[in-house]
Amino acid sequence: MTTRTAPHPALTLTPEVEQALRDGRPVVALESTIISHGMPYPQNVAMATEVEQILRSHDVVPATIAVLHGKPRIGLEPDDLELLASAPDVAKVSIRDLPYVVAREQHGATTVAATMRLAALAGIRVFVTGGLGGVHRGAPQSFDVSADLTELSTTEVAVISAGVKSILDIGLTLEKLETLGVPVLCNGTDEFPAFYSRQSGFEAPLRVDGAEEIAAIMHAKWDLGIAGGIAVANPIAAQDEIPSERISGIIDQALADMNKRGIHGKDATPYLLGRIVEITGGESLTANIALVKQNAVLGAQIATAYTAG
Repeated sequence: MTTRTAPHPALTLTPEVEQALRDGRPVVALESTIISHGMPYPQNVAMATEVEQILRSHDVVPATIAVLHGKPRIGLEPDDLELLASAPDVAKVSIRDLPYVVAREQHGATTVAATMRLAALAGIRVFVTGGLGGVHRGAPQSFDVSADLTELSTTEVAVISAGVKSILDIGLTLEKLETLGVPVLCNGTDEFPAFYSRQSGFEAPLRVDGAEEIAAIMHAKWDLGIAGGIAVANPIAAQDEIPSERISGIIDQALADMNKRGIHGKDATPYLLGRIVEITGGESLTANIALVKQNAVLGAQIATAYTAG
C-alpha cells in the first residue's frame, strides 16, 4: 500500500476527503478555475458535479480544491460549487496569488499550478483537469509562460489532462517540459494530443498504455527521489474532438480578437476559451466537458492503481 503524509494544518478538508486519506483510499484532486473562469454558468456547476460523480462511481473520493473566505479547501460541498460557479468576485488564483487571497480572506478558484501545490500539501498524488497550461504563442517576445510548467518541475503530483490547451504554442511547451525534466506520458497514442483535437503534429514524448503503467511510473519516479510531477496526456475521444485542421483557424480568429482588445496575462486564457465557445456555437464547450469527464475516468483508474501499488 502507498503511504500518505498528514495534510498541512493550514488546509481545511471535508470529512469525506480526510477519512479517505487516513484510510489510504484513492483520492483525486480537481481544480476550480475551470468552474469559475473556464465555462459559463450553469454548465460549469453541472460539469463539476458530474465529474465528482464519475469519480465516486469508481470508488474514488473527489477533492475539488479552492480558496473560500481565505481558507484553502480540499473537497467542496454542493453549495461551495454553486458559489464558485456563479459568484462574480472569485479570483483566479495561481501560486503567486495564494498568499494574497488567503491573507485577505477572499474567494479564489485555483489554477492547475495552485491546485497541484495544495493537493500535494494534502497528500494527494493524482489530479484531473481539462487542459494543461504552457508557453503562450508569442512568448519569445512576451515571456508569457504558465506557472503550471514550473510547478510540474517541483511538485509531486500526476496531472491528467487532454494535452496542452490548443491556444498555446505546443512545440515550445513540450521543449520547456523536457528542459524542466517533467515526464510527459501520452496514453494510448504515439502523437501528443491538443486538447480539442487528438492530433497536434508533435510526437508523443513517452507513450504509455493504461493506468497500471502510469501508476508504476509514478512509483518509480518518486521512489528514486526524483522531484516534480508527471504530465499525463489523455487524448479526447474521436467522437468528441474538433479536428485540428478546423480548430486552428478558429483559434487564430480568437487570438486576433484578443490582441485587438489588448487582453494579456492571466486574463488571456479565459477570454480565448470563451471566444472560441462563441465562434463554434458552443461546440468547443461540449468538447471541453467531454474531455474532462474522460480524464476523470482515467484519473480514477490511476489513483486506484497507485494506491494499491
